[in-house]
Amino acid sequence: KKEVVIDEYETVKAKRIIIATGTTPNLTGAPGENELKGKGISYCATCDAKYYNDKEVIVIGGGNSAVEESEYITRFVNKLTIVHQFDKLTANKQAQDKVFSNPKINILFDNEPRAFTKEGDKIVTEVENVKTKKRQKLSSDGVFIFIGMKPNIDLFKDKLELDRWGYIKADEDMRTSIHGVYAVGDVI
Repeated sequence: KKEVVIDEYETVKAKRIIIATGTTPNLTGAPGENELKGKGISYCATCDAKYYNDKEVIVIGGGNSAVEESEYITRFVNKLTIVHQFDKLTANKQAQDKVFSNPKINILFDNEPRAFTKEGDKIVTEVENVKTKKRQKLSSDGVFIFIGMKPNIDLFKDKLELDRWGYIKADEDMRTSIHGVYAVGDVI
């Protein structure tokens, strides 16, 4: 029918519909994360790295996004610590080589965040070594979390064909599995 119901009140009819709902960052689930979103915890390096000029930050993650964004963030910060749950990074080799050769970057392997708190102007990230179970507190000016994204598809996940990762399948012309419905951006 090519109808979209907005806020359960207004119905919009169209010949074609374009879905551009993007993605949402995965959360660590650690206590304090939700409360400190936008108040020291960020999910966007290009948005927020500039606010940490000559400061110290922590990056959570070890895949391509975390490693590549870490390299970008070092344009601004004095020191960056990557906290990664595994004993090696999962990013591509070229990105890893850049990070390993960057003197501003330290990597803490086999660790996961367990809590985030604010103490004065600092963010304290409590991490736990997944092998030894030993915990330690890391103080920094900010935290960037890059542990993957999920597509925003709740409105139509049962109506459109998705790929194996849960993103909308679209062809080279951005057509979805429903005639007249297109998808663009990060949601595909």
